[in-house]
Amino acid sequence: MRRRPRFATRMMLVQSVVVLIGAATLIVTALLVAPALFHEHLGHYGMASADVQLHAEEAFAYAFVIAVAVATVISVAAAGVVSWILVRRVSRPIEQLASAAESVAAGRFDVQVPDAGFSSELERLTDSFTVMAARLGDSEAARSRLLADLAHELRTPLATLEAYIDGLEDQVIVRDAEAWDTMRHQVKRLERLAGDLRETAAAEEHALGMELTPIDLRVTCEAAVAAAIPSFRAADVTLALDLSAGPLPVLGDDVRLQQVLANLLENALRHTPAGKAVQVEARRLETDVRVQVTDEGEGIAEGQIERIFERFHRVDPARSANGSEGSGLGLTIARAIVNDHGGSLVASSPGPGNGSVFTIRIPRSDEGN
Repeated sequence: MRRRPRFATRMMLVQSVVVLIGAATLIVTALLVAPALFHEHLGHYGMASADVQLHAEEAFAYAFVIAVAVATVISVAAAGVVSWILVRRVSRPIEQLASAAESVAAGRFDVQVPDAGFSSELERLTDSFTVMAARLGDSEAARSRLLADLAHELRTPLATLEAYIDGLEDQVIVRDAEAWDTMRHQVKRLERLAGDLRETAAAEEHALGMELTPIDLRVTCEAAVAAAIPSFRAADVTLALDLSAGPLPVLGDDVRLQQVLANLLENALRHTPAGKAVQVEARRLETDVRVQVTDEGEGIAEGQIERIFERFHRVDPARSANGSEGSGLGLTIARAIVNDHGGSLVASSPGPGNGSVFTIRIPRSDEGN
C-alpha cells in the first residue's frame, strides 16, 4: 500500500501555501495601489516638473520594492519558523498516539502516552486514550482469567463423564440407576454452567432486555421465598420473611429481581448448615428500598468479601454446608442485575463462622403508589 505523507509534512505544506499566498497578495496589491497613490499625491503638492516627478517616482518604486522584498522575506521566514514549531507541537503527540495505538493493536496495553501539554483537546485525547488502553488491558486480563476458569470448571464434569463412559464400555461400572444419575447430574452441571455464562455475559453487557415497570418489591420477595422454601426444608434450614408494613415501590423487572433473590437464597442455603436459619428482610427507607438476606452460615473472611462477586469465585466445595456446588456465577449475575436497576448489592460478614449479610438497595419509586 502506498505510504501517505506524514501529518507534519502536510501541515507544513499547507502553512507554506497560506504564507506564500498572503505574501503574493500583499506584493501585488502594493504594486498596484502604492505607485498610483504616490503619483496622485505628487500632483496635489504641485510637482509640475516632469523630471522631478519621474525621479521621485523611480526613487519611491526602488525603495518600495526593496522594502517589500525585505519585509516579505522576513515575514515568510518568521511565518515558516512559527509554523514549523506549531506543526511539531501538534504532530508530536499525534505521532505518539499513533505509536501507542499500534502497541495496543499488537496486544501491549501497558502504554504510556506523554502529556501533550499543547491544548485542552489534545490533553483530553491523550488522557482518554490512556484510560481506554488500561480498560482494554483489564478486559483482556479478565478474558484470559475467564477462559482459564472456564477450562477449570469444565474439566471436572467432563472428566467424570469420560470416566463413566470408559467404565461402562469396559464393564467396570454397573449400568444401574446410580451410574445414569451421576452422568445426568454432570450433564445438567454443564448445562447450568453454559446458561450462567450466557446470563453473565448478557448482564455485564447490559443486554438482558429488562423492562422496568412500577412493582411492589414485597410481592417479589414473597414469590422468591415461596419458590425457595422446598429446598430449605429438604436441607433442614429455616427460611423466614420479614416485610415492612407498607408497599415497597420500585421501578424494576420482577422476573430479574426474583432471579437476584433466588441466587442469594441459593448461595445462603449452600453455606448454611442444617438447623440454622436464613432471613429475608425488606424495608422502605427514605430514598430507596432495602432488601437483606441474612444467614447463620460459615461467613466470609474480610479479604474475600468483594472477591465473592467475581466470576467463578467459590469457596472449597468441601466447606459447603450442604455439599452442593454452584457455577460460581450467581452472585456476579445478581450484582449486574441490581446495578442495571440503578441500585447496589454488597456483602458483609463479622468473619468466618459468624454468618453473612447481603444487602440490596434499589431507588424507591412512588409512581402509582
